[in-house]
Amino acid sequence: MGAVTLRVADLDTMTAYYRDAVTLSVLAAAGGQVVLGRGTEPILVLVHSPELQHAPSRSAGLFHTAILFESEADLATAVYAVASRHPGTFTGSADHLVSQAFYFTDPEGNGVELYTDRDRSTWSWTHGRVEMATLMLDPDKFLRDHLDPAAMAAASSRPATVGHVHLCVGDVSSARRFYVDQLGFETTAELGNTALFVSAGGYHHHMAMNTWQSRGAGRRRLSLGLGLVRIEVPTADDMGSLTERLTFHGIETSDDGRTVEFDDPWANRILVRSAG
Repeated sequence: MGAVTLRVADLDTMTAYYRDAVTLSVLAAAGGQVVLGRGTEPILVLVHSPELQHAPSRSAGLFHTAILFESEADLATAVYAVASRHPGTFTGSADHLVSQAFYFTDPEGNGVELYTDRDRSTWSWTHGRVEMATLMLDPDKFLRDHLDPAAMAAASSRPATVGHVHLCVGDVSSARRFYVDQLGFETTAELGNTALFVSAGGYHHHMAMNTWQSRGAGRRRLSLGLGLVRIEVPTADDMGSLTERLTFHGIETSDDGRTVEFDDPWANRILVRSAG
């Protein structure tokens, strides 16, 4: 997964939140756009869009951007920073068996997950489905156990990436048809008819879609919040296979020879490019 674009009303406040609380670095800033990430890896692109309004409640869009840290110490540093600077944005924490996660809502209402994966050797798979759960994770104990002064001092230089992107959609069956049958993701987990988790290459999930706040939602109108989800595939051959599938299924695309853009059934905009 590549950087997620958010359309924001208050660029300064949102930049400060992700820089000072989430501990990302500003990689570039120009023309009403700020790119934040770690090292050279972009994680968020904030686009100043003060002319837009927030979407109505129960709309499709972003559930959360999930930022993946390499170690528990790195995760603890970010959680501590958010808790210290914006304690009112914390919404919960959970042990998901495959990962440990902390949840926040940024100043404009966009969901944020900060997490670290457990070693893949500990993940349990049955018939192509990964075992995940939502178990108690005590944030105070996690910080006591893992907060490390060396990791805190080096936070801006430590790696982090977009681990997965979780969307709000109108119905799971349409999400499965689009993301699995048409795009080619593999289903890794399901929660009845309310949530779907998909991935490529045996990860627990690169994307998820749920209807918990958006059942029955139609196509999004242009609004603050999610602007673009970026996906990177390994090779040009993978890009070719994807564009063939999109054409076969009649999905309208914009192709500039390097990237392909298209909408999912709820007008969540997706951009795919090849790493090779």
